[in-house]
Amino acid sequence: MDTKNRIFIDGSQGTTGLRIHERLADFDGIELLGLSEEERKDPIARKKMLNSADIAFLCLPDDAAIESVSLVENPNTRIIDTSTAHRVSEEFAYGFPELSQMHKNSIRDAKNTAVPGCHATGFLALVYPLIEAGFLGSSAKLTCFSLTGYSGGGKAMIAEYEDEGRSIEYSSPRLYALAQKHKHLNEMQNIAGLEYAPVFNPIVCDFYSGMEVVVPIFSQSLQKKAHPRDLHSAYAEKYSASDFFEVIEFGAEDAYMSSNALSGTDGIQIAVTGNDEAINLIARFDNLGKGASGAAIQCMNIMLGLDEKRGLKLQWPK
Repeated sequence: MDTKNRIFIDGSQGTTGLRIHERLADFDGIELLGLSEEERKDPIARKKMLNSADIAFLCLPDDAAIESVSLVENPNTRIIDTSTAHRVSEEFAYGFPELSQMHKNSIRDAKNTAVPGCHATGFLALVYPLIEAGFLGSSAKLTCFSLTGYSGGGKAMIAEYEDEGRSIEYSSPRLYALAQKHKHLNEMQNIAGLEYAPVFNPIVCDFYSGMEVVVPIFSQSLQKKAHPRDLHSAYAEKYSASDFFEVIEFGAEDAYMSSNALSGTDGIQIAVTGNDEAINLIARFDNLGKGASGAAIQCMNIMLGLDEKRGLKLQWPK
């Protein structure tokens, strides 16, 4: 008799939790554990469920995620945390397997894994390989801007954007985190191994889901002389073995790149545009896919020894 993996989603009513639940509903070999509406806020009931699970997804605010971790006493319960709380913790693997074989192995063997933030996913997908290949140094001073769908703000922001009586300001792209204190900055700097946090400008836009993270650089700021094609080649080599990445042919994108082109999918596209002097490094994906629930499912698959792509949609725009 086959034993099913018992999965509990702590915070199943939030945007990420609902997406994970939808993805797992038809999984073979999975038993989804649940709580009634009354039990969801009962710490005793939550503790029992957490300790009954093989994998517990935490789809909670940071403080609540920290509390849930403290409730786990079963050494066999493994945690996948989608909050910001543990992304630079030494006790959690960082859930971005494509960064290196070390990262993938850490996820596979970890008791606890932290899912990367959506903006950080795009930034690290672009910057980590260039530091690894010697094009950028740890002392690089970088800038980054990110266009994202409003679903990244959770239920409250979704309701604001979809309110028929909303203010006209919601029809315009809106820059936020103006004080340079965005919650993803810590992992962007630390996981990349940078001495300085990037100047980061996130922009929420009037579309539901999708994301485009851009790191602009001057070629003079590179540690070694390189043409944009050289950076493109570095990405092509880095991600050649990953089904989750597509490196767009150099020169194929020279007019427009829509931020929501990968909405509803779980992969990530990389593009290098510009010229000999000014270069744009671009990562495009779904903030709810590779930027949240899709990445969480990918981590679960690795931790359970399943096909990494199981339950995920990898499709590239034509």
